[in-house]
Amino acid sequence: MPIKDNLKICVINGYPAANRKVLDESGVAQADDLYKDFFKWHTPNAQLDTLYIADLDAALPSGTNINSYDGYAWTGSNLTIYHHDDPRVTRQIEFCRAVFDAGVPQTGSCWGVQMAAMAAGGTVEKNPKGREWSIARDIQLTDAGKNHPLYRGKPEKFDGFIMHLDIVSRIPNDGAVHLATNAHSYVQALEVKCGKGTFWGIQYHPEFNLDAMARLLIARKEPLTKEGFFKAENEVETLANKMIELYKNPQSQELRKALNVGDDVLTREIRQQEFRNWVDYLVLPSMSG
Repeated sequence: MPIKDNLKICVINGYPAANRKVLDESGVAQADDLYKDFFKWHTPNAQLDTLYIADLDAALPSGTNINSYDGYAWTGSNLTIYHHDDPRVTRQIEFCRAVFDAGVPQTGSCWGVQMAAMAAGGTVEKNPKGREWSIARDIQLTDAGKNHPLYRGKPEKFDGFIMHLDIVSRIPNDGAVHLATNAHSYVQALEVKCGKGTFWGIQYHPEFNLDAMARLLIARKEPLTKEGFFKAENEVETLANKMIELYKNPQSQELRKALNVGDDVLTREIRQQEFRNWVDYLVLPSMSG
């Protein structure tokens, strides 16, 4: 039996229960479901569990511990990671450090790269350039990124789904490698080594697709309008509807041109290459080791 069939992955959903409810009511896919969709595609026989870590009474499933899993995947979150007085935040940082100490591979998007940086001694702050939303443009690999296994098979420049206000403002001094950047957010990806573990963190969202991002835009139409990206909330819905239409008809050259979207966003194999590489080049070798 291929070793990939034996994988046990814990997906860590960083959203509190109240905010997960809001996403449900808005028709937005839950963050852990987006990750599970990837794993069901790439590792269809893997055991997948979810830890709702922002719920203070939540724990790993009965009979498991940190070393029960071959990897941990962190979703995004609407919490703010530098709010050190919020136990919903501090318990996540403490858990991330515990996973580092256990030597179990980690990955994660958005909140994930911020989590990796904070847990290893870096800093996160509000981005002075404001929100980066919908699609991050012209993400470029650093020289280190071009030679890193996280990006094997990935173009050196690409676009990716994104939605965030905060950024990694200081990379950890020890054990961190800057892998990707763009004009809006200096840190778009990091490798962070801490304790016995490694975390491949990404600011953008490979787990998203056009439909999921469109529905998130609709759910966030009020702040997007207040922040000046749109003159009225109905403009958000107009854009989102075009994105949903392209999701349903990905070969439409007219919609691709109108939305400035290419294969790096539309094609799953390209969009989710980073997660495939995490499984193939970090998780599986660590299991063999």
